[in-house]
Amino acid sequence: MAIGIFIKLNDKLFLRDPQETKLGHRIIQESIILIDQIGFEGFTFKKLAERIHSTEASIYRYFENKHLLLLYLLSWYWEWMRYCIEVNIQNVPDPRQRLKIAISTIIEASRPNPAIEFVDEDILHRIVISEAIKAYHTKQIDQENKYGFFLTYKALNKTIAQLIQGISPDFPYPKALASTLLEMSNDHPYFALHLPSLTDIEVPNGDLSQVEQLLTDFAFALIDRLGEQKP
Repeated sequence: MAIGIFIKLNDKLFLRDPQETKLGHRIIQESIILIDQIGFEGFTFKKLAERIHSTEASIYRYFENKHLLLLYLLSWYWEWMRYCIEVNIQNVPDPRQRLKIAISTIIEASRPNPAIEFVDEDILHRIVISEAIKAYHTKQIDQENKYGFFLTYKALNKTIAQLIQGISPDFPYPKALASTLLEMSNDHPYFALHLPSLTDIEVPNGDLSQVEQLLTDFAFALIDRLGEQKP
């Protein structure tokens, strides 16, 4: 990956982009750790300010509220994942292999990358798994969608849908399958850890290889059954 990666996000998510300053980096870095430790419900700007030895006012200069901070973190991760997919499928002509790589990248994007010191992708991935649904299952979803708060998630979904269409142009549900794969990648690790009777996979010591296999089997079984894939 390139050094000095800057993830461009919707400027309505923030008052000042935290990627631009050292304090902003600390806000992102420590908010990820704190949300992972105590959960989004227990997370407050006051607790974050104490953790970074700053003031609540300094955090409010970057984000209006903690909901927008969560949306920022999720949007950053979704755009990071899309970037990783596009890099990993470069120079791969076979459409089936491209989708397999994309599915693998959905899982592998959670590995820490030294090029971005202020984001621990592994911890952020845990937040995506446990907290992402709270970002868009809200009463404000329609208004926030008009503001473009979910453009990175839509772009990620579109990228995967296009890979599906590359295998089978006649497949009837490329967007639905793409979003289902993304949701499955979050739901099943969560189920395995907390509601194991809802899944058949296990994640021993955080190993997500069974999740990757589940997504791969599910995607290609559906594409090959409903599409017109030629050998």
